Amino acid sequence: MSDQSVIGRRLRKVDGSAKATGKAVYTDDIILPGMLHAKILRSPHAHARILSIDTSEAEAMPGVRGVVLGHEMPKRYGIIPWTPDEQALAVDKVRYIGDGVAAVAAVDEDTANAAIRKIKVEYEVLEALMDPKVAAARKDLVIHDWNPRQVEKKGNISKHVDLAFGDVDGALASADVVVRNEYFFEGTTHAPIEPHCAVAQWEETPESDGTVKGKLTLWSATQVPHYLHRELAAVLELDQAQIRVIQPALGGAFGGKSEPFDLEFVVSKLAMKTGRPVKLLYTREEVFYSHRGRHPMLMDFSTGATRDGRLTGVKSRILIDGGAYTSFGLVTSYYAGQLLTGPYDFPTYAFDATRVYTNKPCCGPKRGHGSVQPRFAFEVQLDELAVKLGMDPIELRRKNFIGDDVTTVNGQKITSNGFLQCLDAVEAASEWKARRGKLGRGRGLGVAGSMYISGTAYPIYPNDMPQSGVMVRIDRSGVVAVHCGGSDIGQGLNSVLQYIAAEELGAPLEAVRVFAADTDLTPVDLGAYSSRGTFMMGNAAIEACRKLKAQIQSAVADKWGCGDKAVQLAGGYAVFAGDTAQRMPVQEAFQLAEAKFGSLASTGSYRTEKLGGDYRGGTIGASPAYSFTAHVADVSVDEETGVVTVHKIWVAHDCGKALAPVLVEGQMEGSAYMGAAEAVMEIQDFHDTGLHRRPSLLDYKMPTSMDVPDFEALIVESADPKGPYGAKEAGEGPLHPAIPAIANAIFDAVGVRLRKTPFTPAAVLAGLRAQA
Repeated sequence: MSDQSVIGRRLRKVDGSAKATGKAVYTDDIILPGMLHAKILRSPHAHARILSIDTSEAEAMPGVRGVVLGHEMPKRYGIIPWTPDEQALAVDKVRYIGDGVAAVAAVDEDTANAAIRKIKVEYEVLEALMDPKVAAARKDLVIHDWNPRQVEKKGNISKHVDLAFGDVDGALASADVVVRNEYFFEGTTHAPIEPHCAVAQWEETPESDGTVKGKLTLWSATQVPHYLHRELAAVLELDQAQIRVIQPALGGAFGGKSEPFDLEFVVSKLAMKTGRPVKLLYTREEVFYSHRGRHPMLMDFSTGATRDGRLTGVKSRILIDGGAYTSFGLVTSYYAGQLLTGPYDFPTYAFDATRVYTNKPCCGPKRGHGSVQPRFAFEVQLDELAVKLGMDPIELRRKNFIGDDVTTVNGQKITSNGFLQCLDAVEAASEWKARRGKLGRGRGLGVAGSMYISGTAYPIYPNDMPQSGVMVRIDRSGVVAVHCGGSDIGQGLNSVLQYIAAEELGAPLEAVRVFAADTDLTPVDLGAYSSRGTFMMGNAAIEACRKLKAQIQSAVADKWGCGDKAVQLAGGYAVFAGDTAQRMPVQEAFQLAEAKFGSLASTGSYRTEKLGGDYRGGTIGASPAYSFTAHVADVSVDEETGVVTVHKIWVAHDCGKALAPVLVEGQMEGSAYMGAAEAVMEIQDFHDTGLHRRPSLLDYKMPTSMDVPDFEALIVESADPKGPYGAKEAGEGPLHPAIPAIANAIFDAVGVRLRKTPFTPAAVLAGLRAQA
């Protein structure tokens, strides 16, 4: 029996009603007096030098109030501080179709659109490098030729990682069975419902010394307000104290809003130049070109095993198509190998990952960043190995289970591990033993597993300050205010903070107010990425609440003449543990504490823990806790049309502790949906000229409500010793197994092994023809 009264209950989201009724305020809902509208002129060429820009006709148009060019904001930036290679607007060169060149602010969007068409840009068109293999080999044509290191040493190589742990070549040579194959994961994008949007306001303020300074307020559909705050200060050459970043309600992100974008710099600079608020809303086409989605990866994998199914070694070589800029690419290159070493025990392991610049929109961190693609390859290869060994694929995975409280071959510390329970859950729920291989030709089951991080162990920029801070204050009215810089992007972070405060302080849920993602009003949190929210902010919130809880218990204990620990806070009351009939409303308890200690407020922090292997890159992929997942997919294949139908996916996920089961189930099902969509439909691809083939929600195919399979979410709780109440992540890990599980189910159904995504009818028919 749980001793918690709020945590673990099936509760509604704190913002659910506002979003469902249209009361939630998104960035594009913000209208300020005198507000202008901005638009960005984008390059029609994938690769070209900018020879000249003439804005005179645009500036002369009625209704145009300002124009900005790249040379006004020339400082290079990047979300990773070691790889700054972007500029707010292109200065000397464009590197993909859609690269921003100039921007206009006007009285309305129509005027702004007309004005950017009046801007004349003279280009020297260069050869576009669209194939990462070709780009990697070209030293004579360097996409980032401003950088001497790229020109002299790296060419178009963005990042190369080559790591080995043990004698993997020897292990493969001595293995009884080796499987080697090539796999390809096609690029995909996030496609959030809400396009990127930003609104900036510049206010000049006189200082006491007679000088005039300004303050910039930016409202943005971002999932990293703190990092955006830092980069705005650097690029605009302002003190950080002059900038306030606010994240309003967000209509989806999935990693696609986890770094600064051109529109945020543009509206800020135009607001500074015009003295008026400026808004810029991306079109849907601009969202597709801004991208930062899943990297295409070409992967060569080899796996060796003994006759009884024990893995002996795993080796991969991965070519990563990074697009025009680095983004999170340094991390991506490591994640492609570092996050594969669980839930299975690898005695030896090696990976070689090369990320290459190409003249396409920049890839970045889509949900499950960097590890979805290699997980697809490896889990399909495990299935191939099981066939070769004549083993049940679930039994092969069980046999190689790494365990809990262990260190992986590459130095990652695993604490709790519920992967075996995940396998047991999907095996039983899907009736695996009774149904697999017995459904008749055309219908099959497939299994896959995975491991994922619960936040990165280290911040993106090196510092010794907390990664997450929470401030809690209590009003004598009984209201509890929770202040946190974290970003609720739909995953329910604000709800979790509300639940934790209600649990710890005994306040009714409706009395807990969450104030989030405002750099002027909330402590720093690094943002919504790498599934860090619940783990890091949750721990910080508990720390802050328990400081206040101790004061409240002390004050009530004084009145009752008992020990502090005999006072319990729950359900809106302070209760005497020795006689639960003795109680007082929690509001009265708060007032007693305020009378004794003064105004009630406290802070809590999550601090970085030293983790990871002792080698270059050993901290990348290190996490304070790892989640584990297993899927079974039920699939049918129409052999006449090649159409794959995913009927159901059983999703078992070890989240440590489900603080809010409804939210956890939503994340599990949403992750599996996204994986299934990437498996059978999604393609982010380009013509040889660099033009996007499908930059709209009409052409970029995703499952609708008519196409979505059934999901059964099976929560597994392993109670992690470091997590808040034992919790780990649930927002990204459950995506990974969906894709290989579907691929393996297709093989069970018709004997066709698909090693390239997506699993289109054409690919299935080609595989069937190869059988004939």
